[in-house]
Amino acid sequence: MRRRDFIAAAATAAGVLSVARPVAAVRRQLLRILILGGARFVGVHITKLAVERGHSVTLFNQTKAQLFPEVETLVGDRDGQLDALRGRRWDVVIDDSGFVPRHVRLTAQLLAPNIRQYLFMSTVSVYASFATGPDEGSSLGTLSDESIEKVDENTFGPLKALCEQAAAAVLPGRVTVLRPGYIAGPGDNSDRFTYWPARAARGGEMLAPDGPGDPIQYVDVRDLASFVLAAAENNVVGTFNVASPPGRFAMGDLVMASIGCAAALAKPKPPPRAVWVPIDFLQQRNVVLATDMPIWSAPTGADAGFTQVNVARAVRAGLTIREIKDSVCDTLAWHLQRPEAERFTLKAGIDPTREREILVAWHAAAAERPQ
Repeated sequence: MRRRDFIAAAATAAGVLSVARPVAAVRRQLLRILILGGARFVGVHITKLAVERGHSVTLFNQTKAQLFPEVETLVGDRDGQLDALRGRRWDVVIDDSGFVPRHVRLTAQLLAPNIRQYLFMSTVSVYASFATGPDEGSSLGTLSDESIEKVDENTFGPLKALCEQAAAAVLPGRVTVLRPGYIAGPGDNSDRFTYWPARAARGGEMLAPDGPGDPIQYVDVRDLASFVLAAAENNVVGTFNVASPPGRFAMGDLVMASIGCAAALAKPKPPPRAVWVPIDFLQQRNVVLATDMPIWSAPTGADAGFTQVNVARAVRAGLTIREIKDSVCDTLAWHLQRPEAERFTLKAGIDPTREREILVAWHAAAAERPQ
């Protein structure tokens, strides 16, 4: 899938930290926070952490929030139904639901007189190229027709870039842009990261791509939420790539952590065992690497930089990354509590029948090779 499976990306005019010290080092102040969204994966973790830290939180959604009955929810719609927001004041707005620049512009214009900071959740998919690892100043993807509002694998990144530019134009000097890569952790119902611990929990031989040393890059949703709240609490503006530092984790780390967590939590029989199969063999058998082998990215070629995104700015600002075992085990624990239909029909990862076919073919080819 193009733009690496809709990983988040965005573009903003602001690119400089407003403070020199790490965001986590400044004394926390209680805030009035408006979250545009907050009802799904990333937004749920941000909302939960904000409430735990004592902030006054308001959610803006199309329906009343079910997960946080104690939190004020304003009902409306980003496409012009914003009356519930009129005349209200907040310190910080966290935009977790902006995908179309017109919607972001409308919301920002309405809220601008009554807020201090606008934090926009974007994605690394804003970048025009991943031939090498981009930093926050790298070129952004564009659309030939900027009036397009259909969000798909081709428009997602460029539209996010335009969303950031819309926010920055309305609120110059008051916008924080976060560009996460793959987001992992409990609640990952995209199943891209979840696939690996879920697959290990089924046991038996599990297909793994290329080799265990191939780099991967992601951010645990809880580390992302912590960085979001720290930036809000300390009024840090600018643009930040948010992911694990290049080289921190490899595909082997993810697979082996998945096997270990599955052994502890699911105890499958037979136990899981990784079988590493080269890229060319997988491609010859029509394995779609970006979706059948999620999170992994080829270490060479046009997307080689996708696992080399420069996150030095966020690290300097206080981003912390937890150990991969914690992300994997917590994700698996959450997955094992999902409804049966969700546990056995994942949105990402190779179909079990196809996986078995590939493994049988690989073992047969290996048997024919000279010893």
